[in-house]
Amino acid sequence: MTTPLVSSVEGRIAAELGVRERQVKAAVELLDGGSTVPFIARYRKEATEMLDDAQLRTIEERLRYLRELEERRTAILDSVREQGKLTEELEAQIRGAETKARLEDIYLPFKPKRRTKAQIAREAGLEPLAEGLLGDPTVDPLAAAAAFVDADKGVADPQAALDGARAILTERFSEDADLIGELRERMWVRGRLAAKVREGKEEAGAKFADYFDFAEPFTALPSHRVLAMLRGEKEEVLDLVLEPEEPTEGPSSYEGIVAHRFGIADRGRLADKWLKDTVRWAWRTRILVHLGIDLRLRLRTAAEDEAVQVFAANLRDLLLAAPAGTRATLGLDPGFRTGVKVAVVDATGKVVATDVIYPHVPANKWDEAIAKLARLAKEHAVELIAIGNGTASRETDKLAGELITKHPELKLTKVMVSEAGASVYSASAFASQELPDMDVSLRGAVSIARRLQDPLAELVKIDPKSIGVGQYQHDLSEVKLSRSLDAVVEDCVNGVGVDVNTASAPLLARVSGITSGLAENIVAHRDANGPFKSRGQLKDVARLGPKAYEQCAGFLRIRGGDDPLDASSVHPEAYPVVRRMVKTSGQEVASLVGNTGVLRSLRPQDFVDETFGLPTVTDILKELEKPGRDPRPAFKTATFKEGVEKISDLAPGMVLEGVVTNVAAFGAFIDVGVHQDGLAHVSALSKTFVKDPRDVVKPGDIVKVKVLDVDIPRKRISLTLRLDDEATASGGERRPQRGGRPPQQRQQQRQGGRGGQGGGSRQAPPPANSAMADALRKAGLLDQKNKGR
Repeated sequence: MTTPLVSSVEGRIAAELGVRERQVKAAVELLDGGSTVPFIARYRKEATEMLDDAQLRTIEERLRYLRELEERRTAILDSVREQGKLTEELEAQIRGAETKARLEDIYLPFKPKRRTKAQIAREAGLEPLAEGLLGDPTVDPLAAAAAFVDADKGVADPQAALDGARAILTERFSEDADLIGELRERMWVRGRLAAKVREGKEEAGAKFADYFDFAEPFTALPSHRVLAMLRGEKEEVLDLVLEPEEPTEGPSSYEGIVAHRFGIADRGRLADKWLKDTVRWAWRTRILVHLGIDLRLRLRTAAEDEAVQVFAANLRDLLLAAPAGTRATLGLDPGFRTGVKVAVVDATGKVVATDVIYPHVPANKWDEAIAKLARLAKEHAVELIAIGNGTASRETDKLAGELITKHPELKLTKVMVSEAGASVYSASAFASQELPDMDVSLRGAVSIARRLQDPLAELVKIDPKSIGVGQYQHDLSEVKLSRSLDAVVEDCVNGVGVDVNTASAPLLARVSGITSGLAENIVAHRDANGPFKSRGQLKDVARLGPKAYEQCAGFLRIRGGDDPLDASSVHPEAYPVVRRMVKTSGQEVASLVGNTGVLRSLRPQDFVDETFGLPTVTDILKELEKPGRDPRPAFKTATFKEGVEKISDLAPGMVLEGVVTNVAAFGAFIDVGVHQDGLAHVSALSKTFVKDPRDVVKPGDIVKVKVLDVDIPRKRISLTLRLDDEATASGGERRPQRGGRPPQQRQQQRQGGRGGQGGGSRQAPPPANSAMADALRKAGLLDQKNKGR
């Protein structure tokens, strides 16, 4: 890539982000040099002039897109040049294209293709006929066509000649880049997606019932609705049609635009009707089909982008959930017939005991199970009980509650833990390596216990897509989803920091600059030589060179090592700055660390030099105040209401405590302890207008909710965080208290913020009874829990 091209790319990104071009140039140079986003955001603030990780991720994504665009531009220029058709005007058009779609529109007439009807017609010498009729509509088409009849060229009669001429003009109309661009944007703004149920599919496709007779403008469709309809089409339940505009009588307005573009009008001339028919033919057979493909891709892409953002945001919240910390934990993986799998891990996460108990049907060995658990808890000084939230979870929660009641001396605390992905981990190659002699069924209990101790450290062992906090994740682009989720995991791991002496290889592999191979080498070195005593010893690890050390050192922690700074996020390259602070304060490093009074008496600007500017020095002082601080929230637990264990125990008006398990564009799913998450619609999250549910709640949040409605046959629970909302009988519409949902939120509900309910122009059903939520639940499309193992 040439320097002017790089400059234009960087300038464009800078304009889009509203930052200086030199900031983007510095970021691009660092990224191209192998630096990671977490490293640049944390340790190269002076170079990028304080670009944060979100801006850097955007730069990374846009840089990838624009470089792909430039590669495609070069390929197209070469292709057209080889055809001998590259004029100055065409080259200017290609170089000026700012999107991939525009570039492809321009290239379309020159794109190598199979022999078309238009090419065959040209070979038969019919182009002059097409040009003549378009240029002079006063000519009689049949009379003009008669002159082009030639059986040897496959033109049997005047009608065949006119058909060939029509094919030539149709291709020209459909390959006009400016026209196609205009029509595409018009259709995007005015068009709508319509769905109909296929005949005889009503019963089999009941989960898509909201879309059996549905239409909504493209611009109003939320991502989950688009993905739901595409899923319905894929499962052969729905037929989807992209309508350019509301159905009207008479010719399409799009045909008029095509006609105007080429000077075609019905003025009573001999060729006017034939030309108008040609326009209609071009629109219906070529242009509309082309635009339909483009806009279907645009809809899917936009929906995927939003769904990936939802998944990534939820994953971030789950990874950064409060850790219980270094406390001995008993993990319970519930089950009925196969029993409850039990694993005890010590404060470091090491497995010290396993067992299987059978307290539930059909064995019903309740007392024996309590005795076993009490013995294990006492023997290993257990403090916490982690209960997987799958099948038999509430029954097992009741068992743990009775254990706590009967043995208060053990001082146990029980916590329900999401077991999403535990079965994936259990059968993984890493689990086999980590727990080689353990039965697969018991590994899930180990994972459940460890993810309570440290969610981040445990969940990085699982493919992010299997953790299950997205919407329609199995319908998303594998590359796009993986790239986004990997970035989230990388940011979370590096934001928290990693203890190099206890971290697993999968966790180390997420640290800036460390590959999977390097992670394995670090663990092997640690096993062979004992714990690392200093960050400097990392340089002794096989294949961990200067660049990798630069990238990873600041994110790796060594607690109780030779240098107190090695337990902080201060990068080793900045240790000289700390030494100057030590000298100025008259303290030792150990006594300076955590000494708020002395640290706040130091002036950051006194330690600025050519290498480290004020932002870095300020960061160092903050870190020294609370070295190695964990950015995650304090550990808290939710308490499910006694006696409320299944959906039939719920009643409208109940106020319960629950845990937010997932957040989608239309609301939040909340576990209240009855094996079926309830839905708090976006309109029930706050008394003020809510644009994004994540502004109010995040996965892992503990919230108080009121039960608005319970529909047992359809397994729907409608919840509200607005505790003064009135509950209703099943199927009724709730009425907010005076001063409740504001007019703009009611408008939002009517105009498409209904959480995936169907109906198009039909009146929206009450948000708390979202049919989309039911469809998600029945189809497993929200993928929020890996239940029923």
